[in-house]
Amino acid sequence: MDRRETLQWMLAASAVLGADVSAGATPARKSGAKGSAGYGTDPKLNKTYRSGELWPLTFTAAQSRTAQALCALIIPADEHSPSAAQLKVHLFIDEWVSAPYPAQGKDRDLVLNGLAWLDAEAAKRFQKRFDQLDATQQAQIADDICWADKAAPEFADAARFFKRFRDLTAGGFYTTPEGSKDLGYVGNVPSVTFDGPPLKVLQIVGVS
Repeated sequence: MDRRETLQWMLAASAVLGADVSAGATPARKSGAKGSAGYGTDPKLNKTYRSGELWPLTFTAAQSRTAQALCALIIPADEHSPSAAQLKVHLFIDEWVSAPYPAQGKDRDLVLNGLAWLDAEAAKRFQKRFDQLDATQQAQIADDICWADKAAPEFADAARFFKRFRDLTAGGFYTTPEGSKDLGYVGNVPSVTFDGPPLKVLQIVGVS
């Protein structure tokens, strides 16, 4: 998957997630401070970019492994589609939290702190990294943070992270061709077959 595909994916998912990401080269928006240079123009989606050319990515190798494992836990593979991890949704999330837009900036610290918490909790409970745990062990940790309203007070921050990460995973997954197919989304395709005008009409205009 090249950078252009990931950026186009991020743009599509932003519509699902309700974030403000503009398409094409647009004027820079200012951060609010007087004299601030803002964050520059948006990428041109008809160009292929090298990694790091637009903005540096955020995840370390360890963070990427943890994010990939959590993506697989949130949307596992089934008979209809591959898992979110197999579709590399963690790469989309890395691109998302690295982008210099206000909405993504708010997610960056939340996601990074949450991934660190997962690894720390995995080490505390099972003496392994989160990505080294089996699905049952991962689920034991996730069960404590998967519902923010029911999470214990000591898990409040982790539950807030999980809620956002789950939204990002779903947004990334269901804007892939495989995810759209899993939803049964058909899109802008004809629902009936048109075989041309009736023979009598063709005879009237003399083209039969």
